[in-house]
Amino acid sequence: MAKQTDLNLRSYTFYQVFARQHSKSKDFKGVIQDLDRIKALGTDVIYFLPIHPIGKKARKGSEGSPYSIVDYMEVHDKLGTIDDFKELVDKAHDLNMKVMIDIVFNHTSRDSKLVKEKPDWFYKNDQGEFANRIGDWSDITDLDFSKRPVWDYLIDVLKYWGSIVDGFRCDVAPLLPIDFWKEARHEVEKINPNLIWLTESVHPGFIKYLRDMGYDCSSDSQMYEAFDICYDYDIFDYMNDYLKDGKKLSRWLEEVARQDVTYPRNYVKLRSFENHDQPRLRSKVRDQEHFMQMIALMFFLKGSAFIYAGQEHSISHAPTLFEDDLIPWNKETSIESFIQRLSALKKQPIFITGNYNMHHSVDVAVLSYTYQNQFLVGIFNLELQKSVEVPLIDGIYTNFINEEDIEVKNGKIELNSTPIIIDTLKEHIK
Repeated sequence: MAKQTDLNLRSYTFYQVFARQHSKSKDFKGVIQDLDRIKALGTDVIYFLPIHPIGKKARKGSEGSPYSIVDYMEVHDKLGTIDDFKELVDKAHDLNMKVMIDIVFNHTSRDSKLVKEKPDWFYKNDQGEFANRIGDWSDITDLDFSKRPVWDYLIDVLKYWGSIVDGFRCDVAPLLPIDFWKEARHEVEKINPNLIWLTESVHPGFIKYLRDMGYDCSSDSQMYEAFDICYDYDIFDYMNDYLKDGKKLSRWLEEVARQDVTYPRNYVKLRSFENHDQPRLRSKVRDQEHFMQMIALMFFLKGSAFIYAGQEHSISHAPTLFEDDLIPWNKETSIESFIQRLSALKKQPIFITGNYNMHHSVDVAVLSYTYQNQFLVGIFNLELQKSVEVPLIDGIYTNFINEEDIEVKNGKIELNSTPIIIDTLKEHIK
């Protein structure tokens, strides 16, 4: 793990924005107008999908994927100017929020500035044609990291943006040499030593697929050598399996527990239950109450919480990457106050350095943190059970979620559809 990783990241709430889909104006100005509301959720970091010009050659859809980038040093003219973006960053900073941008270095668009100016920097197929290693990504072509000038140029790109923003989310970073990321971080930290480095680490099946094809692809453990935070994709399939079959809850939670011993002691995981690449969580759960249980669990798990814009309104429609597809904001289904409460709880030091344990994983998730004289226990009734054993002595406690009394009797509590979080003293541990 990067030695300089700030463990306070475990207490952060990240908020993902696709600027083109976020507001009616489809630009940076529209996001600026929404910053106060975003901050009120408890957001610490706003993370933007790529903000650069989008390629036209082999474009997917009428607007194209933001991950098909023409020029890393420019912003998309439909989003605004670089000054507009800097204004957004300044206003976010005024609200004590950090700004992170997506970095897409595995590939560029097929009509990018680099394709035209530095064609020898790109991967070619057996016919000598511009190509990419992943068949589905037909609108892009891969950079060739065996070429040293590629490293130098991209590190300069990071230095430029590192002087403007507070962090990088690095797209499919495991497909690039880990030594590149180590060197990049070392060099960029000379410009800004406080940047957050988040890797979109990838699914285990994808790692094996690429390795079987003869390519390098780094595991999460390797990515922690250069990055502060890894995605949760190492166990994402287990969560999806659970959402399809409630009997598989314990299997997913076993994998969550395994992370705590598999990765370095100062590891940080991004608890992203939905994002631009995945279906909305609301579309995969049983009902709204199940959704609320999952959101509460997401905040309680060890690591950074993550909200994809629209999630706070319980939206089930996932915007397409390739068209104009505005988020259908709906205040009637808002859970903003719920998220605000959870993100405030998340700021407590117990989530940063507390001892983390899982007590129960069949039908009900029961997890706890212990820190100094504080004991925090979360009970998430994911499969509609009537009661569960908890690690508390008998007595009356208060549910942080709704201030209701919770009685522990004979070591058990009765359950309903509301998540339960009890903040108490260490002396109450059974």
